[in-house]
Amino acid sequence: MGSLMSPPLPPPSAEYRMYTAFCARTPSSHTKVCNWIESYNPSDNSRNCVGPIPGITAKHVLKGFAMVAVGDSIYIIGGRLCYKEEAEDGHGKEVNLAVLPTVRKYSVSTQEWSQCTPLSTPRFDFACTACDNKIYVAGGQCSLASGRGVSSAEMYDPAMDGWSPLPDMSTLRYKCVGVTWQGKIYVVGGFAERGDSNGRTVTFAIERSSAEVFDLCRGEWDLMVRMWRLDVPPNQIVAVNNKLYSSGDCLNTWKGHVESYDRKLNIWNSVDGSHRRSFFSSSSDPMNDANQRIYLTMAPVGTQLYFLAGYCLEGDTYRSVSVVHAFDTSARREEEAWTSMEPIEEEGEKELCSHCCVIQLS
Repeated sequence: MGSLMSPPLPPPSAEYRMYTAFCARTPSSHTKVCNWIESYNPSDNSRNCVGPIPGITAKHVLKGFAMVAVGDSIYIIGGRLCYKEEAEDGHGKEVNLAVLPTVRKYSVSTQEWSQCTPLSTPRFDFACTACDNKIYVAGGQCSLASGRGVSSAEMYDPAMDGWSPLPDMSTLRYKCVGVTWQGKIYVVGGFAERGDSNGRTVTFAIERSSAEVFDLCRGEWDLMVRMWRLDVPPNQIVAVNNKLYSSGDCLNTWKGHVESYDRKLNIWNSVDGSHRRSFFSSSSDPMNDANQRIYLTMAPVGTQLYFLAGYCLEGDTYRSVSVVHAFDTSARREEEAWTSMEPIEEEGEKELCSHCCVIQLS
């Protein structure tokens, strides 16, 4: 690879694992095209295949689902089931089959899968986040026949294995992002609109750059106008040390820097020292080259933002490279902010199906 890697990060005080869901990017006749889960250990830069997500038959794949961690368990929630038709060039047509309410649980300690109570409303491309050992979902799409989002929301209690309805948001939205911040549930951006009904007349106003905030104490939603500032939905938003961070949107998953949210000014600012142009010694920077990068997901651990990325090898559809970059939000000097781990070559190219979630093992 001819890469220039940074010195490895010191091991964190606690043991963490990052879990990510994938499917094959370019399936062939001998590929089953099902989803699988991988884990990443930041202490030694190692990867492990947890195994397939159960209940998905050969040549089918689940997309648009949420993966969230509570305690020592991972939950796979909802999604749209697709069938991949084969083609001679390896890029078969993707056919949507159904929107699922299914909830699956993987216990990291026992390494066992189990079925949980399904969602009250089947949905995909929805916001999901965990707070106080409970899971909150909102928005998304519940039908393949409609291009409109929904306003419904619900909460899952793992201890009771049950879902409880929440008040509807004031907006219909999908491809929105969920994050827990300052004790509240934020549903940010997405393709959103507000519906007002007056007799036979229904009007819709675009609300894409807004956010809905659920106050757990009051049990009510509040609309935050222009929290995201873009019509394009965010890619990911995570909380670190009481601050919100983002690095891109759905069209450009890496903007070339990390941004933090200023609540008082209601604006996203570039974080000092986060601009990064070269992780490799080559003139091409994979993290800035959307054509070469095939996936990117962000995971918060302590003060670090880990970026798990995959790159295709030029001219080779059967090999790819996985590499992890880490940005320290507490670094005082720019040269200390970024660390890049040793890249690992892999067979085939894989597609990210859900963003990363983190479990603390000790």
